[in-house]
Amino acid sequence: MKKLKIVNQLLIFLKMKYNLDKRKSDPYKVLISTLLSQRTKDEITRGATRQLFLNHSTPADLKLLKEHEIESLIKPVGFYKVKAKRIKEISAILVDKFGSEVPNTLPELLSLPGVGRKTANCVLAYGFGIFALPVDTHVHRISNRVGLVRTNSPYETEKALMKIIPEEDWGWLNKALVEFGKEICKPVKPRCEQCELKTICKATEKV
Repeated sequence: MKKLKIVNQLLIFLKMKYNLDKRKSDPYKVLISTLLSQRTKDEITRGATRQLFLNHSTPADLKLLKEHEIESLIKPVGFYKVKAKRIKEISAILVDKFGSEVPNTLPELLSLPGVGRKTANCVLAYGFGIFALPVDTHVHRISNRVGLVRTNSPYETEKALMKIIPEEDWGWLNKALVEFGKEICKPVKPRCEQCELKTICKATEKV
């Protein structure tokens, strides 16, 4: 019963605080921008994504570029050399195997080099509008901290949350918790005194 109360209050709070755009985006852009975002600040990711897609907006475009050309377009992002290689590999596979289209199933997305569950679920949720629950470090940390789940890995958190969160809330939940994790529920020194969820949070009880 307490967990249901936490779920309900969390969803109500997040919906009121974070009025997120729920429109679908281009699946290819979602895929590449999510890859670029790994271990990279949001503002750098946005800038690199804009620069990359300014004149090269399709898998066929990026397949033709050399790795060093991709590197120069995304260079501010972390691990840009590795990511440039992945982008070229993925673009070639999409052209040669999928007719230049991004696949819309989890197994096919996971078959792409460098694509993990979080990235694949982002593509499904934000690119195709398919029910999917992307779980990153923010979602994993906050879900355990407030007492929604008791898990040891993002994959376990994904499966546990899918059992208690309504399907229609899966996609936007990631974006909302990411913002909440940056503003309030930080990894180190969370701002519990400012948190509107402190009355139901397991971590606050311990304090």
